[in-house]
Amino acid sequence: MIDHQVVSREEWVDARRRFLAKEKEFTRLRDELSKERRELPWERVEKRYVFEGPGGKLTLSDLFAGKSQLVVYHFMFAPESDAGCRGCSFWADNYNGIIPHLQQRDVSFAAISRAPLAKLQAFAARMGWSFKWVSGAETDFNYDYQASFREEDLERESAVYNYERLRDRMSDKPGFSVFYKDEKGNIFHTYSTYARGIDPMNVTFQLLDLVPKGRDEAGLPHPMSWVKLHDQYETPR
Repeated sequence: MIDHQVVSREEWVDARRRFLAKEKEFTRLRDELSKERRELPWERVEKRYVFEGPGGKLTLSDLFAGKSQLVVYHFMFAPESDAGCRGCSFWADNYNGIIPHLQQRDVSFAAISRAPLAKLQAFAARMGWSFKWVSGAETDFNYDYQASFREEDLERESAVYNYERLRDRMSDKPGFSVFYKDEKGNIFHTYSTYARGIDPMNVTFQLLDLVPKGRDEAGLPHPMSWVKLHDQYETPR
């Protein structure tokens, strides 16, 4: 960092303008990609999924909560675990404040995990989260949407994640799935994204990508090895 190029104000502005042209092109390409994503074909959801929520049993239809669109976060929290995945928690720290904004655009949001509801509620209280979080412990939902994997599929190496063969033995992985409900109550799966596809939904990553050191993960055992639950970081000085 101490050897980084330092220039005059005029040279800085000139370099910034040249890079701005690339940023604008990227924005245009991203808009085109988003439009193409919205035009992808849908698949009808035929199976009836029932979840456990704070008020009792909830169907997938119930999770729309009066909206026509639903975003689901597949939160890694296995039934035998005592706490949620630190990576998923890193993403979930973004959710509380966005819910009212999503609702204004006809979108409902929910996180779904395989852990029992009592564990989800205890962990949410610890983390200070209030977004909708339900247990799919008694359903195939996270399996069907390729965010959870049965032991026999892991043994046979037939589990699929991010539309290709899963290359590790983890029982759960993160992802987002999107659904639409029409006026007749029919539900359609419109999109799912996993792995690096969920990066844009993490505000911390987007801000880190702006600063000189970036995510600063070079030399770490693996990317994100620095991430902890937010109540486990040392108190800032």
